[in-house]
Amino acid sequence: MTLPSGIFQGSFKQDMAVFRTKTQWLMLLALFVFIFTMPLYASDKTLTTLTIIGITIISVLGLNILTGYCGQISMGHAGFMAVGGYAAAVLMARLHMPFLVALPAAGLAAGIVGIIFGLPSLKIKGFYLIMTTVAAQFIVLWIIIQMRSVTGGADGLAVPKPEIFGLVIGSKASYFILVMIIACLATYLAKNIVRTRVGRAFIAIRDNDLAAEVMGVNLLYYKLTAFFIGCVYAGVAGALMVNYINYANVEQFPFINSVWYLGMLIVGGMGSTVGVIFGVIAIQLLQQLATTAGPILAAVMVPQAAASLALIANGLVIIIFLIFEPRGLAHRWEMIKAYYRRWPFSQ
Repeated sequence: MTLPSGIFQGSFKQDMAVFRTKTQWLMLLALFVFIFTMPLYASDKTLTTLTIIGITIISVLGLNILTGYCGQISMGHAGFMAVGGYAAAVLMARLHMPFLVALPAAGLAAGIVGIIFGLPSLKIKGFYLIMTTVAAQFIVLWIIIQMRSVTGGADGLAVPKPEIFGLVIGSKASYFILVMIIACLATYLAKNIVRTRVGRAFIAIRDNDLAAEVMGVNLLYYKLTAFFIGCVYAGVAGALMVNYINYANVEQFPFINSVWYLGMLIVGGMGSTVGVIFGVIAIQLLQQLATTAGPILAAVMVPQAAASLALIANGLVIIIFLIFEPRGLAHRWEMIKAYYRRWPFSQ
């Protein structure tokens, strides 16, 4: 990784650090100050949007580890979120467990289910693996509906407000802070996972699984590990979503969400942690813009088209990125940083 002209590192540890200059640390500090002071001046609507963005970032970080780094394409990510969401709901509503116990338990439950549905990845890949994960989405939701005595079935299950050390997280501002803390921790963990031996094994499998196996990479272990980690992230995101609404219902986890999560990876850039953040923010803000503009445009265009503007806009953006910028916004961001770092020698 390059540095601005005239700045050098004297050790391998310094060279591998994520933040290596005072400017980078100051920018990170400024970002934290901006995020965690936002409840002081942002409206409830803005906080709601940002909270959903934070929860989505957590979920897509897991999908990025599974698909972007390990190459195991999953179209059932919303189903794994449903596992985590309902696990947390049942633990809190039925067994009266505290939020700090239910949240990691939800991630663990989703991770275990992810391992089960990840077993076919040892024998199949590509289109066939996609169909397996699509089946996982509908199987999970069907099981949830059938377990009416536990999950409430199609009617759903009311969830009590989360409580941490006696403090009830009931307001939009307090829940926004909670989600942002977990999102920051999840991003830090995801960034460092891919810098370890496990992350390098994921990348080797993604690039060429046969060559990776010849080099000694245990495909069984690392593919299932990728499914476990990716689904743990999805489970935590599902638990946060359910606790934010204080209600668990299968309609919160539709199949189309799994499609959009993959689209967010395409727009942001697969195999890039910062690309996840870019992609989620871009698609979520585009959806908000289309939702706001739809009623206005209904007066000048076909009402049905105006009502579907968010779907049309999202699909169009994904197609444009696939054609003109297949490496996503993260690649464009790297080019901007490289230009800055080579200045005044940029060409």
